[in-house]
Amino acid sequence: MVSWTRIARAGHDSRPAIPAGLLGARAQVQMLTRSRRWPLVTASGTFDKSAIMAAAAVAATGLQDRLGISRREALSTALRAAWQAAKMARTASAH
Repeated sequence: MVSWTRIARAGHDSRPAIPAGLLGARAQVQMLTRSRRWPLVTASGTFDKSAIMAAAAVAATGLQDRLGISRREALSTALRAAWQAAKMARTASAH
């Protein structure tokens, strides 16, 4: 006999978890790049790694303050968010 509840729960449990603060960090990175004029993507379409790291460092400090997590975990989440923002910026600039 098939238990649909068990199947649905297994599907839900197999989804990757979104790290705490990822969405807020991505919004903060996007705001920082606009306000401080740090383009994450150069005119030639390549990533500006120094701008990505600078934005991630600022966002990581904000994550630490808000969530009380370690610097390592905050920087990991902020870097993931910064790279997501940079990829979105590159896609937007290509169109």
